[in-house]
Amino acid sequence: MNGKFELIRKSIGASILIALGDYALLKLGNPIGPVIFALGLLGVCYMGQNLFTGKCGFVIQDKIKLTDLFLILTVNLATGYLVGMVFSTLDETVKASAMSKISSWTFDLPMLIKSILCGVIMYIAVFMYKKGTPLGIIFGVPLFIFCGFQHCIANVITMGVGLAFDWSLILCIVGNFFGSVAMWFITRDTNIKVLR
Repeated sequence: MNGKFELIRKSIGASILIALGDYALLKLGNPIGPVIFALGLLGVCYMGQNLFTGKCGFVIQDKIKLTDLFLILTVNLATGYLVGMVFSTLDETVKASAMSKISSWTFDLPMLIKSILCGVIMYIAVFMYKKGTPLGIIFGVPLFIFCGFQHCIANVITMGVGLAFDWSLILCIVGNFFGSVAMWFITRDTNIKVLR
């Protein structure tokens, strides 16, 4: 039971950190918002929290149980939406920004591809962090935001802020998972060289 409690506690923590980044993105917009958003993933990695999109590509090598990954996802989604709802009471302009963003989402192939590409970047960012550098996060997070790629946990937080729901979330979850796992599969035998 203690193991599950720890898993849930760290999943809640990750959701809060990403929510702070998402709020900054909605509040500040481009170009500052995407850069500030990176603090969320930096916090997740350095504080050892459980974020679904940061775990997907490491399911096999870190021997993460699929049931645990599903629990992380569930807690991330529920907490993210609830925190987003709290944020919706703070600033009407942020709420309006969230609603505008949600209205632009579609349940189609481009949305899935954007989610897969976000998963690829998330894997690269966390992989680089595990190798001792935050540069993958610092550059990777703004990259996926500027490119319009879709992150399922950030999106559910935005839904909470906008007090809405969009079925494109399913595509985001599937795409983030597939993109991250695919990137692991493609690069798993890569030799790591340290440049001096």
